[in-house]
Amino acid sequence: MVKILNTTDKNFDLNFKNLLKKRDQDDKKIDKKVSDIILDVRRKSDKAIIDLTNKYDKLSAKNFSDLIVTQDELSSSLAKVTDKTKTSLKKAISRIKAYHQKQMPRNLMYKDKEGIILGGLWNPIESVGLYVPGGTAGYPSSLIMNAVPAIVAGVERIVVTVPATNGKVNSLVLASCKLLGIKEIYKIGGAQAIAALALGTKTISKVDKIFGPGNAYVASAKKQFFGTVGIDMIAGPSEILVIADSKNNPDHIAIDLLSQAEHDKLAQAILVTDNFDFSKKVIQSVHSYLKKIERKIIAKSSWENYGAVIICQDLMSSIDLVNKLAPEHLEIAVDQPKRFLKKIKNAGAIFLGRYTPEAIGDYIAGPNHVLPTDRTARFSSGLNLLDYFKRSSVVQCNKENINRIGNDAVNLAYEEGLQAHALSIECRLKIK
Repeated sequence: MVKILNTTDKNFDLNFKNLLKKRDQDDKKIDKKVSDIILDVRRKSDKAIIDLTNKYDKLSAKNFSDLIVTQDELSSSLAKVTDKTKTSLKKAISRIKAYHQKQMPRNLMYKDKEGIILGGLWNPIESVGLYVPGGTAGYPSSLIMNAVPAIVAGVERIVVTVPATNGKVNSLVLASCKLLGIKEIYKIGGAQAIAALALGTKTISKVDKIFGPGNAYVASAKKQFFGTVGIDMIAGPSEILVIADSKNNPDHIAIDLLSQAEHDKLAQAILVTDNFDFSKKVIQSVHSYLKKIERKIIAKSSWENYGAVIICQDLMSSIDLVNKLAPEHLEIAVDQPKRFLKKIKNAGAIFLGRYTPEAIGDYIAGPNHVLPTDRTARFSSGLNLLDYFKRSSVVQCNKENINRIGNDAVNLAYEEGLQAHALSIECRLKIK
């Protein structure tokens, strides 16, 4: 049974704290296994990639060339896609590109009151690796969300790794690569793909930053390589929190909750409402949908173990609870949803109104669907264009204005006991 919490119950605080608990535990066995895989790739390079791919993805690659996606494969994959789906993919790419173009940073250069030139320059990362999860069950939306901002930012080299099952990669993923103009693609999955991207091999040049979600092995590898390369984030189980009043169609709210519950048994779907009778209708609808959807076993486990319904006296006052939960996805299904925005501090993505289901953001709305999970929206943001840039600060003094700030810098350097620092400034100052 799904948990039902009421803010007026005496045990509410304790029950609410249980909702905040991490839903998965770090698996030391996985970390050790991934560490061994990384060591193998470090020592044996291409050979390790071939052996590990054959072992885990059931391939029969003899040479590394068997793991490289050819231009013919890309073209044939695009040819397999229906015109309808092709149109949908192009529209999604176009909308997501337009949204991210609005985030383009601007260089800054100015002269301060001392006449010193200060500023900052933005440059795209030179090479990125995009991990796309899944074999035959591919996720073109994941590829698009990670690739489009890289393209908009002007990243010179974009490398895609995607696991293949029995030698084949999902056609939609490869078709999307073709539409996006990505040419360097490898049939490699798991921790070995992350190792290849981070370390480089005889065939694959290493990248500067790695993006994309994956299973526990991928997440562990990304954690272990943090600092060697940049990483986007460590993706945890999906989350959705829906604030809804009784004017909503309970079927709409129910399927919105299940849209995340079907992702993973550890996913969490929470309804916040001020109407107990409405909550019962939603729960009833959830049970009805669970009999119909294909991923019913996963969704049922998620809903019963981690789902929750919170009954509050006033929806606006519930925002304090929302900020503590810091959900990956937040739907506000009320008449005037913008009223809530000023109070919301922690949420990965916010969907306003009764006709904005979270799923529209997963595919085509425009903003990125790669979002902070596990309450990390308290301190981090969803993937955006700036993640594909790095910023360099700029300072220029001349022989006059260095004297206006230099003596203070010299004093601070001597206070820290760094004599060479002090002297490097002092030798340029006018001695009075």
